Amino acid sequence: MLTTVFSAVTVGLDGVLIKVEVDVASRGFPAFNIVGLPNKSIEESKERVKTAIHNSDFEMPESRIVVNLAPANIPKEGSLFDLPIAIGILASSGLVVKDFADDTLFVGELSLEGKIQPVAGVLPITILAKQKKIKNIVVPKQNVVEAALVDGIFVYSFEKLTDLILHLNKIHIKDPHEHISIHSIRKQCTYENDFSSIHGQQQAKRALTIAAAGFHNIHLKGPPGGGKTLMSRAFPSILPDMDEDEAVEVSKIYSVAGQNAQNIIHVNRPFRAPHHTISRIGLIGGGTKLTPGEISLAHRGALFLDEFPEFPRAVIEALRQPLEDGIVLISRATGSVTFPAKFLLIAASNPCPCGFLGHPKKTCRCNVFQISQYKKRVSGPILDRIDIHVLIGPVKEEDLISQIHEESSASLRRKVQKARLIQQKRFEKSTIRTNSEMSAADIRKYCVIEPEASRLLTQAISRLSLSARSYFKIIKLSQTIADLQESRAIGIREVSEALQYRVQDE
Repeated sequence: MLTTVFSAVTVGLDGVLIKVEVDVASRGFPAFNIVGLPNKSIEESKERVKTAIHNSDFEMPESRIVVNLAPANIPKEGSLFDLPIAIGILASSGLVVKDFADDTLFVGELSLEGKIQPVAGVLPITILAKQKKIKNIVVPKQNVVEAALVDGIFVYSFEKLTDLILHLNKIHIKDPHEHISIHSIRKQCTYENDFSSIHGQQQAKRALTIAAAGFHNIHLKGPPGGGKTLMSRAFPSILPDMDEDEAVEVSKIYSVAGQNAQNIIHVNRPFRAPHHTISRIGLIGGGTKLTPGEISLAHRGALFLDEFPEFPRAVIEALRQPLEDGIVLISRATGSVTFPAKFLLIAASNPCPCGFLGHPKKTCRCNVFQISQYKKRVSGPILDRIDIHVLIGPVKEEDLISQIHEESSASLRRKVQKARLIQQKRFEKSTIRTNSEMSAADIRKYCVIEPEASRLLTQAISRLSLSARSYFKIIKLSQTIADLQESRAIGIREVSEALQYRVQDE
């Protein structure tokens, strides 16, 4: 008897509907074959499914079983087909009522004792089910929260295969899980670091506030001990909350990456800080499974690269296109996928290998060749893609022992949120969210530049030998400074401050 069960697989960040066709033949030698471009993990599901059915007190048919994963031209991998294969076998054997066939999608891995284990990619698969007008989806219990984020579809979760069978046979019917909104699971996040505990470094704090307000990339450069790492790790505490669309988009990435374990839905902006020994694939994404890398996991949040010049040059250069386009296209022999990568880059570096070049009290031990080679590790095109460059000196003694209360992260966050609201109103009829995303055409459309400020920009082009990219970045940065000051036009003050943040030869 032939049974068709709906399931799905993820390709990039999108779900693809898969029909699991199961035929249990009454004739022929006993065999169990899976076709339709399955990988090794799906081939191994035969043993998991047989044992899970047996340990759930059901009989595995002693017949010829053929499972086809259609369409057959799409490579399939993962263990999420265990559950639909088991249901197809039991339905073809007459042990499960088959009235679920057209309106239910199944995903889940089976343990040998018959428990339904969590799988990756449940959120985009649930979105696919809604798009295909499939009424119900059955997911593992650990994945129920991410599936319940999608309204307009009935989400059922089960812990064991036997519970699901009782539900399908209408012996013990379970109610669907309630829809969950992002706002209902949004919690007040506590941050390990707060700007109120950081003494001095007012210029760096100001630059980080501007970066958060306009989503501008920033480079902090200075000797060790100046607070570069501490301020960078406190940066998430001043970022505004994500809206519902952003939260779902980020949660999809983490779902595909298999990092939505324990029902953790990402409602706060991500902050990723990979070590400088990370590989190019680890940062950009890819691998045999074409999974998202750190730049995609930092989407709509911040990517902190400490000891920036210590990263391999090839890894740093791979950031060029994502920094410019906000996406990363990964092409392999198995296919091509596009992952979103609109992240805010925070880079921290020392001025030289020993770290004390230009220090007012400590002597640099590096020779000219070492300093030159160290600076060459980060290319000009990468530095040109970073909006804000800040030179940080050592903390002054009077700032370190001062009893004056520093401005808190909560206060800075309120300033950032006000600036973001101004940008939201400005771009309400556009797909742009922040000033950093504006193109040259958008700048002409949305930015009002006072005549004096325009003349200063003209002078800066020739005196500082600005590239076209740098010129437009200064305007975007000036617009963010104006938004923080709630000014309608870009004046000479805003342009002057923005020019201070451009990279300078030392």
